[in-house]
Amino acid sequence: MSSRTRFRPCIDLHEGQVKQIVGGTLNSDESALETNHISDKAPEYFAELYAQDKLEGGHVIQLGPGNEEAAKNALAAYPNGLQLGGGIRPENAASWIEAGASHVIATSCLFDSEGRFQPDQLKRLVEAVGSDRLVIDLSCRRVDEGWVVAMNRWQTLTNVPVSHDTLDSLASSCAEFLIHAADVEGKCGGIDEELVKLLGDWGRVPLTYAGGASSLSDLELVDRLSRGHVDLTIGSALDIFGGRGVSYADCVRFNRR
Repeated sequence: MSSRTRFRPCIDLHEGQVKQIVGGTLNSDESALETNHISDKAPEYFAELYAQDKLEGGHVIQLGPGNEEAAKNALAAYPNGLQLGGGIRPENAASWIEAGASHVIATSCLFDSEGRFQPDQLKRLVEAVGSDRLVIDLSCRRVDEGWVVAMNRWQTLTNVPVSHDTLDSLASSCAEFLIHAADVEGKCGGIDEELVKLLGDWGRVPLTYAGGASSLSDLELVDRLSRGHVDLTIGSALDIFGGRGVSYADCVRFNRR
């Protein structure tokens, strides 16, 4: 496991297009959706860019239905270089590995409709692809006691807290964890420093945090707060996604230092 924070790229897909969305507005009411950027470039353009710059561990996330073709195109452009999340189930997980994903990312399928964790579903996923190909998504919302995993486009709170005990209990079933801080996702208003520190203080397997990054200095901040145990995804602030806060080229240089 790396002892230094790395920039991890992303490709967020909504209705087949690469978009940057304010995470907390992503629900069944499309009229309430807040979109920061809609790219005029195809998903495979970004996948090819990441491959060219040798960026590993990025994720392609399908935000709702209608993204399968776009996701497959991205994976084909960077075989075994990107993780795939959104709509992952035990029944389809292996097919995404066959389509070129290095890992599959799972959240909602691990819970029932009321947000209760289903250990049998996790067992089935591990049987389908192996723990070394599985990333468990613990994307969350802040509550009075800390943070709780959220599912269904981050709208439904589950019965699983984001805590060291939770990470301990799940670590043997996955290769990595991905944690979006849904309350700050897409707002470019700064990372959730307390959450990053909590994750970094655990640091037993690779973790990637996403949400709120607004400048290159956030990479240094995550590195310091997590003691290099947590990687950072930057989306809406990135210039290749219409942002003004962070240069993609600078992020590539950060990883090469």
